Amino acid sequence: MQKPFDFLVFIGRFQPFHSGHLTVVQAALEQAGHLIVLCGSSHQPRSTRNPWSWQEREQMLRSALPADVQQRVLVAPLMDSPYNDEYWVRNVQATVNGLVAAHHRVPHKPPRIGLIGHRKDHSSYYLNLFPQWGSVDVDNREGINATDLRNGLFGVSGALSGVAFLRSLAAQLPGPVCAWLTHFAAEPAFQELQDEQAFVAKYKKAWAVAPYTPSFVTVDAVVVQSGHILLVERKARPGKGLLALPGGFVDPQERIRDACLRELKEETKIKVPLPVLRGSIKRADVFDDPYRSARGRTITHAFYIELEPSSELPKVKGGDDARTAQWVPLGELDPVQMFEDHYFIVQAMIGL
Repeated sequence: MQKPFDFLVFIGRFQPFHSGHLTVVQAALEQAGHLIVLCGSSHQPRSTRNPWSWQEREQMLRSALPADVQQRVLVAPLMDSPYNDEYWVRNVQATVNGLVAAHHRVPHKPPRIGLIGHRKDHSSYYLNLFPQWGSVDVDNREGINATDLRNGLFGVSGALSGVAFLRSLAAQLPGPVCAWLTHFAAEPAFQELQDEQAFVAKYKKAWAVAPYTPSFVTVDAVVVQSGHILLVERKARPGKGLLALPGGFVDPQERIRDACLRELKEETKIKVPLPVLRGSIKRADVFDDPYRSARGRTITHAFYIELEPSSELPKVKGGDDARTAQWVPLGELDPVQMFEDHYFIVQAMIGL
């Protein structure tokens, strides 16, 4: 019997892959010859919001599927693009088109493609971005929420955490996924994530009694010279050891541009006079993705500072909150090594 679709596309973060996701996968395999699973938030460092790489999420997914359907499930990574929806849509289209071209076996007949998922909240808006494809809506299974699963796993809420918490989730996690996560909980990466989560929880507790959830204002400097960008290595949590743009919080009596230049000088000790830095500011922009920081609602003002080309880069040295400061060739930027959304800020500011 012919299925309604040749390919159904399921886009998600799957952090972790749970029984609700499995319900969607099973529905897709009933209605399509192939299922394309795009793992969002790929190519990012581990964080409490995105603890697992796309390869690890593929392992979870495949562990929950019988052997006879494995070849019908195609899994691919999908990077975020929080400040450019069109770029993200193009990536989805290009990835899907490539997989369809490689696996469509009916010559002279256009493939029937659709999106599958459930409209849980505002984060499901992407289901409306592909009018050229059909769509299949699947009901949410028992209100399973991946955020609650992560919080419990890393010990944010409730008396149980880690392996003890996993054992209480028989209805929410497929058995093989629960076993995979139990194994992961014995690895050093799990303890690092627990420590990061504990730091964030303590940080948020400091302003828990505020009458309204506070928003924080920060600044970041995007300093470029001769095909290199100036980055710092973070000395403390969150994001300890990751590369970041020089920046920080705005002082109460400080203008935003002045805060950016102050943080730049404090964190990098850059050997460029302040008037030259100020005169090299080409533009500024605001980056306000609601999920950009685990610490809370943090809106940053980024300043693009383009220094005159030179055969010798200015000397820099880590200071304040930075362990080191370094010039990195633009062609060597690695999103997996960069803090929060700083890779995407660079991408937006200089057009990478």
